[in-house]
Amino acid sequence: MSQLPDYVVSAKPNPQESRAGWLTTTAATYAGVMLWFVFWQDVPNGGQSVAGGTLSQGLGLAIGSLVLAAFLCHFLFYLAPGLLGLKTGLPLAVVGTSTYGVVGGYLMPGLLMGLLQFGWLSVNAFFSGLLLAAPFGQGMGSPLHLGLGTLWALIAMFMGLKGIQYVGKVASFMPIIPIAILLLLLTKTIGTVGAFSVDELMKAAPKDVDPVTLFGNGQLGVLSLMCAYVIGFFATAGAAGVGFGSGNKNQTAVQFGGLVGIVLPTVVSGIIALIVVAGAQKLALDAGKPEFLSVYQIPGLFDLILGKELGSICMFLLAIAAFPSACFCTLIAADCIKTSFPKINPWVSCGVGVAAAIALVISGLAGKAGDVFTVIGASFGPICGAMAADYILSGFKWAGPRAGFNPAGWLSWLVGFAVGGATLVITKFCGQTMPFEIPCPPLSAFIVGFVLYTVFAQIGLQSKSLDLPQRIDQNN
Repeated sequence: MSQLPDYVVSAKPNPQESRAGWLTTTAATYAGVMLWFVFWQDVPNGGQSVAGGTLSQGLGLAIGSLVLAAFLCHFLFYLAPGLLGLKTGLPLAVVGTSTYGVVGGYLMPGLLMGLLQFGWLSVNAFFSGLLLAAPFGQGMGSPLHLGLGTLWALIAMFMGLKGIQYVGKVASFMPIIPIAILLLLLTKTIGTVGAFSVDELMKAAPKDVDPVTLFGNGQLGVLSLMCAYVIGFFATAGAAGVGFGSGNKNQTAVQFGGLVGIVLPTVVSGIIALIVVAGAQKLALDAGKPEFLSVYQIPGLFDLILGKELGSICMFLLAIAAFPSACFCTLIAADCIKTSFPKINPWVSCGVGVAAAIALVISGLAGKAGDVFTVIGASFGPICGAMAADYILSGFKWAGPRAGFNPAGWLSWLVGFAVGGATLVITKFCGQTMPFEIPCPPLSAFIVGFVLYTVFAQIGLQSKSLDLPQRIDQNN
């Protein structure tokens, strides 16, 4: 027991009598994440600059790829963490000590989860600032956009640390706004989606941008792009399933919480986004506005579909609806850092993190959604894979904390992270041509993490298990 740090010893399982129903907890929270406009606005382009986006092989394949990605998020990235949370009642930082060791647990997955929240904050601030600046005719990178994004991040930090109780009171109602706007967009475009033409889409695509392919195949390219975008966006939320599962009553609740909170809103919001872009094609042609034919990001079509005045109102409302999640990013980051390093003042740690987030906003890096999600997927893909492998190898139970740095976990993460981030690093940061293609990097990172953890565990590369003083009932 002396080998256990305070954050493990002091952790108390959430008792069964304190757990709540899945619909108002797990499902509602995840639905709020997947209904965030930053997710569905880029479903038609996959977060990347490619000719035709995810619609380049037709609406049917795009929808099918989206549905597959949603189920992969549920079954591969969420379910094992959710069940671990259910069976232990413990937070992610403690549950992760089985996979990464009690010393390694200071860093991963808990601290990494906290640090990546500042990346999410930068994305939130960047796109929210962009929506607020657009009605004034100020586009991406304008002083107004960057100023609003900076102010957004600073206010979110203050409210996250000092006024989260006020934010929490209205947060549960905020998903109503994107739902209403999605339905409005759907009613305006559903009647013209039947006239969608892939040939017209590709003809209008920028000439200096290539269509997406994988191993030279366009259909595989769309499948990989869609899955990479959706999974990359969801990856950290999957690992956070430990926290949600710890508040669930049984395995049925964990399953339904994911199916209703993850799969359903992902599919619904994503399909509507695809229909909107496909249906807007005929609207653009009929209005004699061909410049909209190469716009695959939803807010860029607001003026065409809704008109300038109503479109501006919708942009403002979407930004406001995103504010609670920006505050929660700061709160989650502070909690994760405090768990690992309790002596650091949260105002100091969050201040440094928010400064980094603002730097990402000003540099424009936060606006490259696909690249951001690639980094997130590369980071948490192997974490979710290794946790799933550890859970299965332990007989579908939590194995308990392990000493020091667990080699099986860390080695599998290093290789998985390298696989998940290789394409981004080589092509974007190094400016070199990738010598080979990696299908759906976040999913590949998960598979590598799962397989390598299993192999390393079987050959004895696991540190020894440690006794836990508190009783953990895993018979849920």
